[in-house]
Amino acid sequence: MNTKWIVGAALLALGLAGPARAQARAGGAPQEPGVSPAELQRMFDGYSILQAQEFLQLSDEAYAKFLPRFKTLLDTRRQTLQQRTRVLNVLRRLLMEAQPDEGMLKDTLKQLQEIDGRGEADARRAYEALDQVLDVRQQAKFRVFEEQMERRKLELVTRARQANRQNRQQQKLP
Repeated sequence: MNTKWIVGAALLALGLAGPARAQARAGGAPQEPGVSPAELQRMFDGYSILQAQEFLQLSDEAYAKFLPRFKTLLDTRRQTLQQRTRVLNVLRRLLMEAQPDEGMLKDTLKQLQEIDGRGEADARRAYEALDQVLDVRQQAKFRVFEEQMERRKLELVTRARQANRQNRQQQKLP
């Protein structure tokens, strides 16, 4: 069976499971319209995974080797971003205090630097692993592919924010 179909079916199941979980948490009542940033990221990662095989023109065999390595890169980025966000939130809270503790600020900045360094090293290793299963042309195409996916993600986020804003405005109207 084609690997792409298997991944597509799994992503479809994940996509359908999200709204069901949200309704279950709310006791069956529909929640506020919109998609959480984490759900949007997960859906977009799935979309990227599906698009990569076609864009890079990978055989099913090559894709089977590529897929776990690409997922590792995506997971590495997501984890680094989550850790960074948590530490930045700590910094933000510290800075809101009338007299922020300089020692705590220094420690938190050090944590941020460590996260950045670790994230860069992890991403570099993930790229090296990916490059092992791609030829030079595919490596170049992958870098272009990533840029295109990032642009699409920004477009989707922008559209989602606009739609959420419009929904909130429509709900306020009498």
